[in-house]
Amino acid sequence: MDFILQKIKEYNRIIIHGHYRPDGDCIGSQYGLYNIIKDSFPEKEVYITGEVSNYVAFVGEPTRVDEELFKGALSICVDCATKDRLSDTRIDLADYVIKIDHHPAVDQYGDYNYVDDLSPACAQIITEFYLKFQDELVLSKTAATALYVGISTDTGRFKFDSVTSKTFNVAGVLVDKGVDLSYVDNHLSVETLESLKLKGYVLTHFHMTEAGFAYIVMDRKTIAEYGVSDEDAAAQVSTISTIDGCPVWAIFVEYPEEIRIRLRSRGPVINDLATKYEGGGHPKAAGGKLKNWEQLADFIKDADELVNNYKKNACNE
Repeated sequence: MDFILQKIKEYNRIIIHGHYRPDGDCIGSQYGLYNIIKDSFPEKEVYITGEVSNYVAFVGEPTRVDEELFKGALSICVDCATKDRLSDTRIDLADYVIKIDHHPAVDQYGDYNYVDDLSPACAQIITEFYLKFQDELVLSKTAATALYVGISTDTGRFKFDSVTSKTFNVAGVLVDKGVDLSYVDNHLSVETLESLKLKGYVLTHFHMTEAGFAYIVMDRKTIAEYGVSDEDAAAQVSTISTIDGCPVWAIFVEYPEEIRIRLRSRGPVINDLATKYEGGGHPKAAGGKLKNWEQLADFIKDADELVNNYKKNACNE
């Protein structure tokens, strides 16, 4: 962290990157770090590049960063395990590249990597960065709100088993900085009528295997029929998260260019399965993709094997 602060002080222009199809932790980390740097060093040029996330658009939306701005700049990539997942891959144009992340280190891209895969959210790492240097850094209410959103969303509102006492301590610091909890909750909890109707579809059309793998298929026709965004469709993975006897569940979303898998677990380690399907992630929250719908049967078979092995081991213990 000392080296990261040194580099931030060294460069007058800093560009903060996130991953494509950003979630709350990605946006929260980007805007939290952005505001910490801007408020602490007002003379610096700081930009956020990437995509918009409707779910957390209240935190902020990126602006266009022209190519010439990368020359002589410091690029900081947050919450992105691999270079090919960056929503803006122009980091090679920057003078120096730092990666800050909490996913398993499968791609050491950039010039300097700071990875803590025990942290439940990248936003927690950014908050810890502030706390280490709080005598010379500024954490405004705006920055604290962004970081709180990042931590809250990536921990499932503080209920995932990756959460530790440190997570609550860090969240407490952010609340003390002025985070309006009801304001954040109102934004994160509100659903459109279309999304609510889609939830009803999911509850009546999900599949559950004999082994205990639950899943829902979200094809282009269904997404169009309910008039929701791809982001809203993918978020339905949480709708089937509480089924008794199903420790692993997934949603298969057909995007215009690919079929993405959002895979979740309440016990079995699933990131190895995700890696097999061109993905990766955390032990209990991961993602991948299918080459085509015909490959779905293979994935279900592999997921069943994973669940069966987990249950067998649990019985032996």
